[in-house]
Amino acid sequence: MQRPWLSRYDPNVPPSCHYPDWTVADLLRHSAERFPDRPALYFSGTTLSFRQLDDLSTRFAHSLCRLGVRSGERVALMLPNLPQTVIAYWGALKAGAIVVHTNPLYVPREIETQLVDSRSDTLVALDLFYPRLQAVREHVSLPKRVIVTSVRDFLPPLKRFLYPFRARLTNRWIRIPKDASTFWFLDLLNAETGTGDGESARLPHLHPDDLAQLQYTGGTTGTPKGAMLTHRNVVTNAFQGRYWVSDFQEGREVFLGVIPFFHAYGLSSCQNLAILTGSLLVLLPKFQVEAALRAIEKHRVTIFPAVPMMLSMLATYPEAHRYDFQSLRICMSGGSALHAEIQDRFERLTGVRVAEGYGLTEAGPVTHCNPIYGDHPSGSMGIPFPNTDARIVDLDTGVREMPIGELGELAVRGPQIMRGYWNNEPETKTMLRDGWLYTGDIARQDDRGYFYVVDRKKDIIKTRGENVYPREVEEILLQHPSVSDAVVVGLPHPLYGEAVKAYVVPKAGARATEQDLIAHCNGSLARFKVPASIEFRSELPRSFVGKVLRRTLRDEAVAAGDPHLHRKAG
Repeated sequence: MQRPWLSRYDPNVPPSCHYPDWTVADLLRHSAERFPDRPALYFSGTTLSFRQLDDLSTRFAHSLCRLGVRSGERVALMLPNLPQTVIAYWGALKAGAIVVHTNPLYVPREIETQLVDSRSDTLVALDLFYPRLQAVREHVSLPKRVIVTSVRDFLPPLKRFLYPFRARLTNRWIRIPKDASTFWFLDLLNAETGTGDGESARLPHLHPDDLAQLQYTGGTTGTPKGAMLTHRNVVTNAFQGRYWVSDFQEGREVFLGVIPFFHAYGLSSCQNLAILTGSLLVLLPKFQVEAALRAIEKHRVTIFPAVPMMLSMLATYPEAHRYDFQSLRICMSGGSALHAEIQDRFERLTGVRVAEGYGLTEAGPVTHCNPIYGDHPSGSMGIPFPNTDARIVDLDTGVREMPIGELGELAVRGPQIMRGYWNNEPETKTMLRDGWLYTGDIARQDDRGYFYVVDRKKDIIKTRGENVYPREVEEILLQHPSVSDAVVVGLPHPLYGEAVKAYVVPKAGARATEQDLIAHCNGSLARFKVPASIEFRSELPRSFVGKVLRRTLRDEAVAAGDPHLHRKAG
């Protein structure tokens, strides 16, 4: 097939790469051999070297095996970005288990759904989340084993001593009952202190085509589905990220590890890429503007994988200009669409260009990225990774390839694409056809090979027989000087099918009215695209990685009998 994007690659980025026949555990093992004393993790004053991280994960693997975890069993992780998160991930994989990442924000119903679907008998969780797990265990017999850890477990001695006092003062001290099915993370590690490198031979033998992860997707838009990612899928995507940066300095880079590792993007483009390349991961359990700015300056961060929400908050922080960004040279954005206004603000603040990328959980997850140093066409999600193909097909059959510049559904294929959905053959057949993954995203390709996502297929608003792409309307709203954030949804309308409604977060002190913003849109959009109504909010509902929860807004409006449902559309 034609691959015009290959000519747009940065110099020294190969169109086809060699991917070793490794399991995910080998990423850590090889870095521990190459950079044994290089710091791998930094967290709140504690540093672990690659040798220590490899040893701790091996000890945890033995702990799991002694508890009865067998090859192919699922081990769920419900953790923020902490040292024990990284240890547990590699330890579970070394034990032959399949890792199931569980969003720490999930309520008991969502946790139960995922545990039951994946049949996860073991769960590693932060103590602060234990009350929700208790609620789950009252209804189902899963998980059979809970391994509890605390933020204090890897703090330096003084902070570890003070932690209980501070936790009690802030009502964050959780009492964990002692029973036969609940274990403490540190107790398990300490019980394996005699385990050395030679003991690794007693761990299960793994193959690159074994399952490594069940990465759940669709929780914010429908019934969650577990994408089956093999060790080969995960290793390949980490290497693709490595090859994409032509001047990567292995053993010397510093990553800001604030994007959640339970999310496929954070796992691949931050945690796994850092471990593969012998880079230091500076861990932040949650995103806070000042903490992120201090970390970038103090640790001389060189690589910052981020989501648009983080870039926006940093760029608009009043004191951001006081911090030193000179060490920062690579910033990647993913997880959701990056609006041009946000990108421009961040680049003016830091002097670093943002390389927006694209991916989805089912693709391991990254398939596209803008060149780190080459052209960044406005609005482009980039070009396909090495060994990755992409095409635009018609929306009706998915068979006919669309001409350059025309809209259609994006389909991708490559070695990072999932095996299928866990216990869900019908959905697998819908998404995977003849070796291609049908993404559900409406996109176009230009004559240079750059791709542009217009919107999700399911988010298209159909009003008066016309298609409205929410992102286009949002871009126009964000150009208004009084708008800080905006999202557009379609609400059912008795005459027109759907009506366009916008939710807007105004900038501090702004006084723009609904009529002002509608007039602003009238100057740049066809009448049928202009919002029929605009609702002002102090903030928009978002997922943990910053995606606006459109479905939540739509459901709220319908449940409340929103009067905007009957307004004249356009």
